[in-house]
Amino acid sequence: MGTLTRWERALERWQSALVSKALHHEPVELLDALRHECDDHAVVCSGSRVVVPNAYEVELDARVHETLLRRGGGDVGQALTDVLARHGDEKGYEWAGPLTVRITPAARPPDDPYRVSSSPMPHVRADAFPAGG
Repeated sequence: MGTLTRWERALERWQSALVSKALHHEPVELLDALRHECDDHAVVCSGSRVVVPNAYEVELDARVHETLLRRGGGDVGQALTDVLARHGDEKGYEWAGPLTVRITPAARPPDDPYRVSSSPMPHVRADAFPAGG
């Protein structure tokens, strides 16, 4: 079990470094933005049930998105999904459907290095998003 944990940590460090190089920002900023998006859209349905969106999209400047893909960032969306899943577990959130985070190029250059949006989409999968990234 310890070996698997070391491999997971090494993979997380590699992905973190990759995102940092591509965005020219610390990946913790992007993770915080995802967490805030999740927390800001939480809906309290009862004292013990809090539902949050399950489909998240991170829009990057097209050049940054291309750089990320070129450097092997194909698994970054899954890594972000894993981090957000842990955040939801810690907060006791219930997802509106299967959780996914998709990285896409922005249609127009964002003012910030990235833009995060979310929506509740039951039965969503990462490949169910519209084509384009």
